[in-house]
Amino acid sequence: MNQALAGIDFAPVIPLWLLAGLGILAGLALLPAVLRWQAEAGGARRWQPARGAWFRALAFAALLLALANPRLVEETRATRPDIALLVVDRSDSAGLNARPTQITAARDEIEARARRLPDLELRTVEVPEGGNQGTRLHTAMERALADIPRARLAGVMALSDGQVHDLPEAPALDAPFHLLLPGAEGEVDRRIRIIEAPGFGIVGRPVELRVVVEDLGAPADAGGAARLTIRRDGQPPRVESVPVGREHRISVPIERGGPTVVEITAETRPGEVSDLNNRSVVAINGVRDRLRVLLVSGEPHAGQRTWRRLLKADPNVDLVHFTILRPPEKDDLTPLHELALIAFPVRELFQVKLREFDLIIFDRFGNRGLLPPIYLRNIADYVRDGGALLLSVGPEFAGPTSLASTPLGQILPARPPTGMGAAQAALLEQPFRPYVTELGARHPVTENLPGANSFTPEGAALADATWGRWYRALRADARAGSTVMQGPGGAPLMVLDRVGEGRVALVLSDHIWLWSRGHDGGGPQQELLRRIAHWTMKEPELEEEDLTARIEHGSLTVVRRSLEPGAAPEITVTAPDGSLSRHTPAQRGSGRAVVEMPAMQAGVWQAGDGRRTAFAAADAPNPMEVADLRADAAPLRPLVAATGGGVRWLGAEGVPAVPELRRVGLGRDAQGPGWIGLRRNGDHTVTGITALPLLPPWLALPLVLGLALLAWRREGR
Repeated sequence: MNQALAGIDFAPVIPLWLLAGLGILAGLALLPAVLRWQAEAGGARRWQPARGAWFRALAFAALLLALANPRLVEETRATRPDIALLVVDRSDSAGLNARPTQITAARDEIEARARRLPDLELRTVEVPEGGNQGTRLHTAMERALADIPRARLAGVMALSDGQVHDLPEAPALDAPFHLLLPGAEGEVDRRIRIIEAPGFGIVGRPVELRVVVEDLGAPADAGGAARLTIRRDGQPPRVESVPVGREHRISVPIERGGPTVVEITAETRPGEVSDLNNRSVVAINGVRDRLRVLLVSGEPHAGQRTWRRLLKADPNVDLVHFTILRPPEKDDLTPLHELALIAFPVRELFQVKLREFDLIIFDRFGNRGLLPPIYLRNIADYVRDGGALLLSVGPEFAGPTSLASTPLGQILPARPPTGMGAAQAALLEQPFRPYVTELGARHPVTENLPGANSFTPEGAALADATWGRWYRALRADARAGSTVMQGPGGAPLMVLDRVGEGRVALVLSDHIWLWSRGHDGGGPQQELLRRIAHWTMKEPELEEEDLTARIEHGSLTVVRRSLEPGAAPEITVTAPDGSLSRHTPAQRGSGRAVVEMPAMQAGVWQAGDGRRTAFAAADAPNPMEVADLRADAAPLRPLVAATGGGVRWLGAEGVPAVPELRRVGLGRDAQGPGWIGLRRNGDHTVTGITALPLLPPWLALPLVLGLALLAWRREGR
């Protein structure tokens, strides 16, 4: 809109300092004539200016005014409308309960009222959900203000719950900031806060969680207690009563390797905003302490130190190693005090401290009366109860001292042939390359070994192994377990089996040490032996029959691993809210089947295939956003106070109580009862200027001369 404004302006024809000097000189010249005192009768004196003094003063004034060059100036201005900014919070916390409905209705009302105000433009910007960064309202506001000239900014209005997480220490805004909050003042929110939670725990030892239940917005002296429900890996929950506002410690046993998922839920407080932050999930990774391994070498041989070097290289292994150098049948009547040998502590190892070991390895051990049947039976019971046994055998396995002929043979997955000449028939001495079976290609112990032979998805041979050759193996009849490697003629070379709660691994050759020497190209000796040892000790990553679940970036991935052929069964997924969904897994090869699906709910997700169950922990997608679910002006109150704005509540329910919008002048209050103000800046651009001299030279000269003449004539009388 254009408007014309007129006013008087001065454009001096000489510098101001010179004009001021002439004014001072004129004043000094007038003083004697003006300050003149005349004596009267009786000696009295009275002020009597000289005749013509006022005409002289007028002449000087006219001269100075002509030099100041007064003008009548008329401006034509184009006024520019002011701009108000409306910031609408669309974060997750602003989407609770009736808040989004109130915010949307208030937005529509504000936009309608702003259209009725003259010389005002309203711009609206929405604040999206910020993920783990919280509500970035100030960032969105600054980005929008970058396109608004500050001389035209009338004010900022924010429709938000007040939970803002990006405010600087001293926000800079030179216009009123008004906060409009959904709901009503005095909301209460109960939350559970994890003070400390370990990321891992030692298997067999409990860990401790430190938590506190807080009632935000409740009186500080409210106190009271809340029931806390604790679930671990889907087991039956336990309930504890904890004081509100005080730290509470929870003991969680770690019973297995891998993740242990703990869900902690506080009971809902009556009248609280939401129970979204009443639940917290903690995932604790179970790791084993230093593993205790007992290695018994039956007799010296070329590969005797293979196992020792492997286990000694692992800093997490405590190794106890015994080598039988002097079997009982070699007694040469030398006195014991003259022998530099340590007596084999049979009772201490296999009865007293047997269950302190995580793994027992027999390397070419033949039972020559060193281990009575009762101790061998103890080892078998130790495996059935969850222990681990690994045998690397040689020719002794087919002879009369074979462990297969002892009570230990009951848990071995393969036995040598028996009968006349069986020992010679069992011994296979010929060059061969170890061969991974089709089953072994799916087993995690032998899957994807460098240089191994491979198969097509249909099970046909694809490529031969490039490993170095071995020269001795034992023929045995596999009666249980999984044959993952074969030797000459298809004879079992490595058999893995689960016995009760424990595991047994049987390697039917003593020539794996050739790989460590690089013979004929060598092979992955260290990696293979490491996998065998860790599989027997139940390393979660090497489970061949397993179901795992994990959540990353809002997506749930369920992996079913099995050695069974055929299609995998459906996977049933239970969300934290109890809803069920069934999914057909996609085959990924090597015995794996995978289900992938969105997992946006916070809490514990459960997946099952009918035999096994897996759990995955999903934290709240935005921990900062759910830390406090109340509508609260406290975070933004410093900005409101610094700009002279106001805080208004839209009301608990029904139509939102949107305050009236008013235009206010610069320096005036920007808020009052029932209204909020938007500043009137009066910003404009000048489109034209017209200047008319009020005392042009042709008029100034006669005026000054005339006044001077009148002064001269008056004074000359």
